[in-house]
Amino acid sequence: MGSLVNQDLAGRRVTVMGLGRFGGGVGVARWLARQGARVTVSDSAPASELAESVRAVADTGAVLHLGGHDEADFTGCELLVVNPAVPFDSPFVTLARQAGAELTTEVNLFLARCRATVVGVTGSAGKSTTTTMLGRLLARSGRTHVGGNVGVSLLGRLDHIGPGDMVVLELSSFQLHYLPLLGLSPHLAVVTNLKAVHLERHGSFEAYVADKANIFRFQGGDDVLVLNRDDPPTAALAGQAAGAVEFFGLDDEPFELRIPGRHNQANAQAAWRAASHLGVDRQTAAEVLAEFPGLPHRLETVAKRGGVRYVNDSKCTSPGEALVALESFESTPLVVIVGGKDVGADFGQLCSALADRARVVVTTGQSGPRIAAGLGRLGRPEVIETADFAAAVAAARRAARAGEIVLLSPACPSYDQFHNYRRRGEAFSRLVSE
Repeated sequence: MGSLVNQDLAGRRVTVMGLGRFGGGVGVARWLARQGARVTVSDSAPASELAESVRAVADTGAVLHLGGHDEADFTGCELLVVNPAVPFDSPFVTLARQAGAELTTEVNLFLARCRATVVGVTGSAGKSTTTTMLGRLLARSGRTHVGGNVGVSLLGRLDHIGPGDMVVLELSSFQLHYLPLLGLSPHLAVVTNLKAVHLERHGSFEAYVADKANIFRFQGGDDVLVLNRDDPPTAALAGQAAGAVEFFGLDDEPFELRIPGRHNQANAQAAWRAASHLGVDRQTAAEVLAEFPGLPHRLETVAKRGGVRYVNDSKCTSPGEALVALESFESTPLVVIVGGKDVGADFGQLCSALADRARVVVTTGQSGPRIAAGLGRLGRPEVIETADFAAAVAAARRAARAGEIVLLSPACPSYDQFHNYRRRGEAFSRLVSE
């Protein structure tokens, strides 16, 4: 018997592990129910924390087991669909596999059944922007669908995605970890860059890179891999490619962009290099990219008051991303808000950059004291420690002078004080506008 991911799922016992506070399992649960599968959704979080997601699947007939996992849901299923947030070494996943269940993911189900040309985009930073840019470029030359980590689940649109269409998927390392179960990679793959992030999940940088490389590991000779020549770990992947390799970098002819930062120029070059293989000419690319407004919570200007510009970079959840943000404003004095959930990141390089680039640093959150201590050892710049996020924004507003930028670039996840980075960014926008 072949893999269930390619078969009629009517009547099959399927467990979805992880409904998700942010709806990560909603799309696949709804799709499975429409296929006639007998769906059980299991999540360790209580219903009170999953209210929005629970409402989204209320009409599907799925059985919900929330607030803890029941072994029977895993030993009794034929197919286990894991949410990317589920730890790779979950004992419940092991139970299911030992009982003979097949393991898959929403992305794998989609790729197995999608008839269109698929472009996959991954990287440690810039993948959402590159994916969105690329989607806009390809929309000029044909019917295009954008999904994965951005937008809605595309499983529900499978019946409307034809062989002549194009699909752009943003793919995280967590999603790519499971791609070998399918043995299939996108026809065209883009890797923006590779940094030492998510090591608490992957265990090592080498394991992280190996999972990222799954985006092209199963390509054939006619497929294409697009790599960043300016990032050594990314460029080194070329030796593993089965098909053609294309490079992009900051030495390429630049595009005129509305959004700041060398990293966004790199994102534009990546999107253009991929789009050029799918019928988009450079003049069209230049027109589309010149109008691209950027994405919310990514170096987004949200207010200008009293000569001060307020920039929301709440999506910045690692020190490496904060370094990129600082490089985007090389000539403007900065008041920088940093800190959030402490996941044990190394702030040494970030503290050095803040000492060089910021006039004032305002710290907040669980990691605030560690960042403040690191800056204290350097003796600069001025540091203001605050008890919570609202106090941090208020302190930054008081400290800022006309002609300066108040930059929210936390370098940390948000969930010590907020549900997600979006809520944190929305709070920043509201507080600076009051």
